[in-house]
Amino acid sequence: MSKKKTLKDIFNDDEFGILDSKPKNSNVKTEDERLIESFQDINIFFEKNNREPEATNVTEFKLLSRLKALRKDVKKVQILKPYDSHNLLNTKEEVKSVTDILNDDDLGILDTDETQSIFKLKHVKHSSERADSDFVAQRKAMKNEDFVPYETQFKKVHKELKDGKRSLSSYAKAGSNLEAGSYYILNGMLLFLEEANIETENVTLPSGNRLRKDGRTRIVFENGTFSNMKYRSLDKALLHKDNDGRIVSHTETEIDKKLFNNVNSVNEEDSESGWIYILKSKSINPKISSIENLYKIGFSTVPVQERIKNASKEPTYLMSDVVIVDGYKCYNMNTQKFEHLIHRFFAEVCLNIDIYDDKGRRITPREWFVVPLPIIDKVIQLVLSGEIVGYRYDSINMILIKK
Repeated sequence: MSKKKTLKDIFNDDEFGILDSKPKNSNVKTEDERLIESFQDINIFFEKNNREPEATNVTEFKLLSRLKALRKDVKKVQILKPYDSHNLLNTKEEVKSVTDILNDDDLGILDTDETQSIFKLKHVKHSSERADSDFVAQRKAMKNEDFVPYETQFKKVHKELKDGKRSLSSYAKAGSNLEAGSYYILNGMLLFLEEANIETENVTLPSGNRLRKDGRTRIVFENGTFSNMKYRSLDKALLHKDNDGRIVSHTETEIDKKLFNNVNSVNEEDSESGWIYILKSKSINPKISSIENLYKIGFSTVPVQERIKNASKEPTYLMSDVVIVDGYKCYNMNTQKFEHLIHRFFAEVCLNIDIYDDKGRRITPREWFVVPLPIIDKVIQLVLSGEIVGYRYDSINMILIKK
């Protein structure tokens, strides 16, 4: 074998391609690549939410901090400028007027008869003839000391949702259902509609005259901001399909308390709802007469004496005559809901017995309870005052207990 004199001779004599290898690509990212990748996370957030990240949670706070740091670094801004499609780095000059746009038209694209015609208004009414546009209020930050009570309530609502004491429902499916004192979810954020100063006005629409509600609101958001946007603006925002508007239900305690607000304030304009009554059975049936503290709690829209005149023929009265123990006249109240609340309160001591009517049909009355009369009287008074929401009945010891 002849001696090789140069490296070129060696490479040219590589019959098996042993030396014909390609360098492997490194998986290690450069510093610029890592920088661009971290900025793309912010771009993705903006494209998904149509806004810059805010200090509302840990994830957004990190993105916001990263964005602020990038804006201050001139070198990094220059590297990222080609990737800043949403001007998140504020590299574009601020446009303050139409004049700024026209002055920046280096190629004269806007200097034509067609484009200049956009400044000639046609078919547009004078501003005095146009209805005011919906007010989109800017949210303002609350002082920490002012927000503390609301923050406590927001945390409580979140816990009640988690525990099943509250539920969520679609605002769009429920229709316009804005009510002061209620909670809603807009774009994933919990808000409290504290006030709604509603005014009703007649408006003329193509479909005819309509009554339209509007007015200022006061809304507190769980991120510590507040707004006084208009009633209809909030309604539209919650109805918009992209905002996933939700209604947060009231707890049973809130519903009960609301039901009996102002129940005792009676005047000449108030309407009589009916009677809550307490009855005791005269039954001679041993299964019934042997039960101590057995009472029926019910309601009637007619005088109780008239309501019970055929008691001995009705299963709901245990097919026997009854004695009226007490009665309460009610005003401005949904009496059936009133009765339902008392029945739910005494659910553990509800009489469970089957009664047969004169045709042999089996009926299970649900308005008889085994509970001492003084307890019944006290509970009805608590219902009328609205204080019932703070109590429960201990059926074993037969006493009322504060929650």
